[in-house]
Parts: sequence; structure tokens; C-alpha cells
Amino acid sequence: MSDETDPQDAIDSVAGNRDDRVYDHSAGDEQEGIPFVGAGPGDPRLLTVAGRELLADADLVVHAGSLVNSELLDEYCADAETVTSIGKDLEELIPLMRDAYEAGDTVVRLHSGDPAIYGAALEQMDALEHEGVPTYIVPGVTSAFAASATLRTQLTLNEVANHVAFTRPQGKTLSEDEDHISEFVGMGDVTTCIYLGTHAVSETMDRLLADGHDPETPVAAVYHASWPDEDVVEGTIATIGEKLEAAGYRASAMVVVGDAVGGENYERSFLYGDWANRSADGSSDSTGEADD
Repeated sequence: MSDETDPQDAIDSVAGNRDDRVYDHSAGDEQEGIPFVGAGPGDPRLLTVAGRELLADADLVVHAGSLVNSELLDEYCADAETVTSIGKDLEELIPLMRDAYEAGDTVVRLHSGDPAIYGAALEQMDALEHEGVPTYIVPGVTSAFAASATLRTQLTLNEVANHVAFTRPQGKTLSEDEDHISEFVGMGDVTTCIYLGTHAVSETMDRLLADGHDPETPVAAVYHASWPDEDVVEGTIATIGEKLEAAGYRASAMVVVGDAVGGENYERSFLYGDWANRSADGSSDSTGEADD
């Protein structure tokens, strides 16, 4: 960034100022500037079509290091210079992307999963905008959705889980007061998806037990969801910590807590109500429209 610019100044400068582009563009539009692309959970085939097209035209791809599958980089970024963002702060990343863009290069910022979920994308975008470089987001598949697909269940299930919480446990960047995992689990009809907390699963589960939550509540940890070395560790609040430690995983696992994990004991929805109203000869007695 320029010598007189502080990263926080760039963040503060947008406060209260709604960008007109909000009303001019929607997700999927081709736009001017540097796209912040969600790489998806790991499998290159789970990259969006828009993301693949942008990577194919890129001269420079700044990516999230080992959080992005190297197979994806090899397959879709073969003609681009690739630079990892791991170990680089804003003061290094912003000039790197700005200078390349201003030199006429096509630049793509590639985040793991979806940039909107624990991606720290907006601070980079604000800093680039502050330097006169336009940016925009291209959504990706977040790891909670890949984990749900692997588990062959839904995160929401009628009469089982009406809500989903994306969260992370207390630690260096989240204080004890900001950790609401126990509250989410306590609601009963919430599927709680824990990001960035594999290393703290045992501690987190111990706190849930201390708070009086049912020790038999289902929990699944999907390590490297959609990657070639994907693994599923299943248990309960009482057992998942020990099982995950025995498996040796300390990072890169999506931990899903709640009754939806097993995809059991749910009630049919009203969406396909016509199916239940078919007569004995297989014909429909209703209009075929979904129930309200």
C-alpha cells in the first residue's frame, strides 16, 4: 500500500457509505476489477463455472496456500503466475495485487471455500478499493455444504433442525464471551457447523458437557471434505473429541453438531404434498401444486 495509507484507514473509510454497485450488479455478473473467487471446499469440480472462467483468463492468481487444493491450481491456473497469500499481511498483499492490476495484468484473488465465511476478504477488498482498484466477490461452495453432502444429509431437516449456525470456538481471535456454541446447541433444533476449531474439539465438547448438554447428541467431523484424503469421524458430544484425537486430525475438519447429522427421525415436508394424495391407481387427486 502507499506509504501514507494505513490498512485500518481503508476499512474505516467505507463506514456508512453504501456502494452504488450493490444496485448495479448481482452475483455471477462479469465486473471490472479483481474478483475474489471462492475455490470451494477442495475438489476442483466443485469450483463454480464463473470461478473456472476467471482463473482461465488470469495472469496472476493470489491463492490461500495449502487451503486450496493443488490439483485445482494445476488444472485451472496452468497459464497464470500463482502466489500464496500465506505469511503475507495486507501491507504486502495489497501492493502485489494493485501493482499487477495497474500494469494491465488480469488478477484473481482465490480464497478457500466461500469468501463470505471466515475469509477475511472484505478487508482486502476495502484496502484495494482505497487504492483505486475495483473488486467484487464470486461465491464458492463452503465446507459445511461439502460435509453435508458427504454425510448424505441436510443441514436443515423438518422437525429436526430448523436453523443452521456457522461458528467457531473461542481462541486467539474469539474471546470466551464471543463463543456461542453452547447456546446454539442448547436451542435443540439448530445444526451447528464449527469452522476453524478442529484443534479445540475436545475442549469445546467438554464445555458443552459441563453446560449440561445431552452427551449422546450426534457429532460428525469431516476432515478435508471433498479432498482425495477425506475422512469422516462420527461420534457424540461425549466421544468425538477422543475419536478425533485418535485419528490425529488437528486442523482442516468441519465439525457438525446436532440431530441432523444422521439424517434420521425427520418429518416429511409439505413441499411435495401431492405425492401423499395419490389414489390407488397412481393418479393425482390434487392440482399438483405444493402445499402452502
